[in-house]
Amino acid sequence: MTKFIFFTGGVCSSLGKGIAASSLGCLLESRDYEISIMKIDPYINVDPGTMSPYQHGEVYVTDDGAETDLDLGNYERFTSQKLKRINSVTTGQIYKTVIEKERRGDFLGRTVQVIPHITNEIKRRIHLVAEDSKADIVITEIGGTVGDIEGIPFLEAIRQFRIDVGAENTLFIHLTLIPIVGVAKEPKTKPTQHSVSKLREIGIIPDIILCRSSVDLTDEMRQKISLFCNVEERAVITAKDIKKSIYEVPLNFKNSGFDEIVLEKLNLPERESSFKPWEDLVKKVYAIKEKVKIAVAGKYTELHDAYKSIYEALNHGGLANNASIDLKKVKVEDVNDDNVAEIFQDADGILVPGGFGERGIEGKITTIKYARENRIPLFGICLGMQCMVIEFARNVLKYRGANSTEFDPETPYPVISLMEEQNGIKNLGGTMRLGAQPAILKKGTKIYDAYNVSEINERHRHRYEFTNKYRDVMEQNGLVLSALSPDNNLVEAVEYRDHPWGIGVQFHPEFKSKPINPHPLFVAFIKESLNKRKKSN
Repeated sequence: MTKFIFFTGGVCSSLGKGIAASSLGCLLESRDYEISIMKIDPYINVDPGTMSPYQHGEVYVTDDGAETDLDLGNYERFTSQKLKRINSVTTGQIYKTVIEKERRGDFLGRTVQVIPHITNEIKRRIHLVAEDSKADIVITEIGGTVGDIEGIPFLEAIRQFRIDVGAENTLFIHLTLIPIVGVAKEPKTKPTQHSVSKLREIGIIPDIILCRSSVDLTDEMRQKISLFCNVEERAVITAKDIKKSIYEVPLNFKNSGFDEIVLEKLNLPERESSFKPWEDLVKKVYAIKEKVKIAVAGKYTELHDAYKSIYEALNHGGLANNASIDLKKVKVEDVNDDNVAEIFQDADGILVPGGFGERGIEGKITTIKYARENRIPLFGICLGMQCMVIEFARNVLKYRGANSTEFDPETPYPVISLMEEQNGIKNLGGTMRLGAQPAILKKGTKIYDAYNVSEINERHRHRYEFTNKYRDVMEQNGLVLSALSPDNNLVEAVEYRDHPWGIGVQFHPEFKSKPINPHPLFVAFIKESLNKRKKSN
C-alpha cells in the first residue's frame, strides 16, 4: 500500500516547507523508492495563473499545461519527478468541483457541508495522485501556517486520512521556527510549543518536528521540545540555515538521519542510499572560485521568487561551467537611453525574462538594443524574445512604431500578434498556450549547437506569437528563425546571425533545468558569458 507523508508549517510562513518536502523526496529516491509530491494551497484562486508575481511569485508550468505554485519547481528540481496537473490542488479547485457536483445533483438533495463533502474531495485528490503515480510514497505539502482559518479544512482532511488508511501508513511532519531573541541571542522553543499545541487541538500529533534555526539545537532544547510536544527526542531535527546553496539541504537532512527515521516510522526497509551525485554537487558548489556577472532585466526583480526558476537555472548553468553567478537584478522601468550603458557596463551576460503587460517594455527594448549593439551575450525568454523581435524591427529594419498588439493594437508594424486561437477568449485563467510543445531546430544555429538534437519539447505560457508575414524580411536582414513548430506555423526561437550569442525563445527552458541535469541553453549562455568576461580581462 502507498504510504503518505504530510508536511505542515507553524509559527510563520516562508520557512521552507517546499524545500524540506523536496529534500525528503530526494533522499527517498536515493534509496530507490518511487515517490510523488503534491502541493495543497489554501487560497480560493483556482490556480496562480491570474495572480500577480508580487502576490505569489512565479507561476510554474508543468508538461501537461497546469499553472501551479513555484514549490512544484522545487519538487522537480530536487527529484526525478515530472509532475502533473493533479499534483497541484487549491481551495478554489476543491470548492469548484464540489459545487459542480451539487449543481448536477450528485449529492441527491443533501445539504453540502465542509465535513464531509469538502474534506472527502480533498482526500480524493490525494488518493488520485497515489493511484496515478503508483508511488511507494506520496508526499503532500499543506500550504500556509497552522492557525490560518483557510487551512482548517485541509488539516481536518489529513486528520481523517490517517484514520482512513491507518497510522502505520501515514506520517505527519511539522516545520516550525526557533527564533533567536534579545541581546543575548537566545534560541526560543516556545513558538514551536504553541504551534504544535494548535495542531493538536485539530487532532494532529506530529511524528517528526523540523526546527528551522540559524543554530544547531542543543540537547536541552531537543529534550524540551520533545517533552512539551509529545514527540520522541530523536525525531526533533534541526533544519539549519544553509551557507551557500539550497542544494545543501538534502545533505544536511541525510547527516541528521531524517530519512532513516521516516522509513522506520513508516515500517519501510532502509535500503542502501545512492547519494554520491548529490554529495558531489554540494562539493562542487564549495569548490567553485570563478564568478560571472549576469544581469536579469525584468519587471518584477524586487521579489526574488518572481523569477525563481530562472535564477536556479542560471545557477545550474554556472555549476556546469565551474562558475558561480554574480546576479545583478535590473528593474527595467528604470532603464533608458541615458543610463543603459552605465547600468550594464559590468554585465558579462544579460537575460530578459517573460512577463505580461506594457509596463517596463521600453526598458526591455533599450536593454536588448544595448546588448545587441555591444555584442553582449543575450538570452530572451518568452516576452524577452518578443521584445528582441520588436527591437530588431525598430532599429535594424527601421520600422518606426513596430510593436506587439498586446501593447499597441494600432501599431503599423505588428511584428508580435495574438495567436489566432486566442481570439475571442475572455477567461484569462488556464487559456493560454500552455505546457510542453515540440519544436524543430535549424541546423547550423547556436540553439542547435546548444541542444545538439533536431527536435525539442519545451514548456510554454503565452498568448502572443511572432507574426509570420515578417519572417522573410527579418531573416534577410540577420534575424535567424532558428526553431519552428513541427507544422512550420509558429516561430519558437530567434537568434542574431552576427553576434557572439543572442538567442530568444518563446518557451520557458528554466522549468526543465535541474542541478544534476542543467538545461543546455543555460549552460551555453553562461559559457559564452564567461568567454566575454575572460576577453574583457
